Amino acid sequence: MDIVILVGIYGMVINLVLFIMMGVDKRRSKRGSWRIEEKKLWGIALAGGALGGWIGMSVFRHKTKHTSFKFGFPILSLFYIAGAAYLVYRFYL
Repeated sequence: MDIVILVGIYGMVINLVLFIMMGVDKRRSKRGSWRIEEKKLWGIALAGGALGGWIGMSVFRHKTKHTSFKFGFPILSLFYIAGAAYLVYRFYL
């Protein structure tokens, strides 16, 4: 299988994972239940899920007052999008 396709599948999965984690953490925060640690959220974001986390922040209105999340996830997302664009350019154009 082509490396670009594998990276694309990985990106979709890791972003979906962080998106779901943001929703689960928001629901847990409303219930006063056990929460997902911020360092775990950041770990998934650094592993490539920043865009999913950023979208999750908007959809679930979660972590929007935390400056590190508010600016960190979008900046990381731009780096990953640039990397994906480079892969497409490098292997297909």
